[in-house]
Amino acid sequence: MKKNINKYIAVLVLITTFTACKVSKDVEAPKDALPESFRNTASQDTTSIADLSWKEFFTEPSLQKLIDSAIVRNNDLLIAQKNIEAAQWQLTQSKWGNVPKLDFQATATSTRLSDNSLNGLSTNTFLRRKHIEDYNAALNLSWEADIWGKIRSRKKNALAEYLQSEEAKKALQTTIVANVSNGFYNLLMLDAQLEIARKNLALNDSTLFVINLQFESGQVTSLAKQQAEAQQSVAAQLIPELEQAIALQENALSVITGSFPSAKERNTTLETIALKENPSAGIPSALVSRRPDVKNAELALQAANAKVGIAKASLYPSLNITAAGGLTSFKSSNWFNTPASLFGMVAGSIAQPLLNGRSLKAQYEISKIEREKTVLSFRQAVLVAVGEVSDALVKVEKLKEQQSIAAGRVATLQKAVKNADMLFKSGMATYLEVIVAQGNLLQSELELATLKRTSLDADVELYRSLGGGWK
Repeated sequence: MKKNINKYIAVLVLITTFTACKVSKDVEAPKDALPESFRNTASQDTTSIADLSWKEFFTEPSLQKLIDSAIVRNNDLLIAQKNIEAAQWQLTQSKWGNVPKLDFQATATSTRLSDNSLNGLSTNTFLRRKHIEDYNAALNLSWEADIWGKIRSRKKNALAEYLQSEEAKKALQTTIVANVSNGFYNLLMLDAQLEIARKNLALNDSTLFVINLQFESGQVTSLAKQQAEAQQSVAAQLIPELEQAIALQENALSVITGSFPSAKERNTTLETIALKENPSAGIPSALVSRRPDVKNAELALQAANAKVGIAKASLYPSLNITAAGGLTSFKSSNWFNTPASLFGMVAGSIAQPLLNGRSLKAQYEISKIEREKTVLSFRQAVLVAVGEVSDALVKVEKLKEQQSIAAGRVATLQKAVKNADMLFKSGMATYLEVIVAQGNLLQSELELATLKRTSLDADVELYRSLGGGWK
């Protein structure tokens, strides 16, 4: 008995030793894929605006309300959450890979034997019966020893896929947060442009009134009247055009926030929203932890490593241990009589693939190629991320310069319109000079509003490209 126990201990030690073996070596994410700094930035400050939660970055209450609604009710995000839940169950399932399978089975059979068969004649002769009854109640156990780490690799693959589903949702949320904020800022720009158009229309009406008086008194020709009316129609046409754009933008925000088309509350104006002062981008190496799509690419490499391990382990023998035990009897009255009805069985088997070895070898080589592809995908994800951050940085810088120049031009044209109006009323300027000044002011004010919106979008794009918006 002692010898048998020692044998079992030796087998367990041997299995444990083999289980610690690793048949494939993992490939790490290439460290040279990330640059030391972004273009035109020499700062090594590790802090970044992406560290801020979206509520800290977007402080307007109306915008926060829209973003919060989108996060809770956007159908794409809800689908992403369901993907996470499914991946979580797959991960839970993979954790039971090392646990032996234990089944309980109870059967009762009755077989009517042929009178002309050998079994029938024997049963009738010795048991005086024409049928055989069989009653079984047994526990069946099976276990595959994870000698080559195949089951561990399956767990790693399931974990990586679960984490990937979480990162996919984060990436989707960053995009949705950016889209909602861009839509909100576009709405504020349209509001500002609508107000500009209405003010310009009122200014044109005033000018047209004076020209009509001069026309009636014979001071100007019908050409002056016609040109003033044409200039007025330009501002008048803008109003329904902008009102249409506002309605369409509100409808788009409704869809992304998971609601039916309706007007959107906004208790602020484009002019009152301040641009971010000197936003910090941090260092590129932080993109792996902050930006979900880059993290997703890194997790894809981990999953590919696990799949290579699974494919490699499939080339080696597998050890399976099975056991069964319970009660059996050919009479129901004796079914649970012990120890007479007890039975038991223990077996071990080693299976080595032979005929399908080439197929498994090909699958192993394919898994290695797929892993190489994930390394390239990681490099590409980093390139795209660094490129987007660099684009956003230059946009933030150059748009501020453009906005400053445009603001100066608007201030100059506002003075020019006032001077032209006074000179025209005093007879020292022509109606054409007034119309040109008013037209230039209208276009410049509309352009300034567009530049302000574009600058805000650049701030949002920098925040998103750095990985902000999912916290």
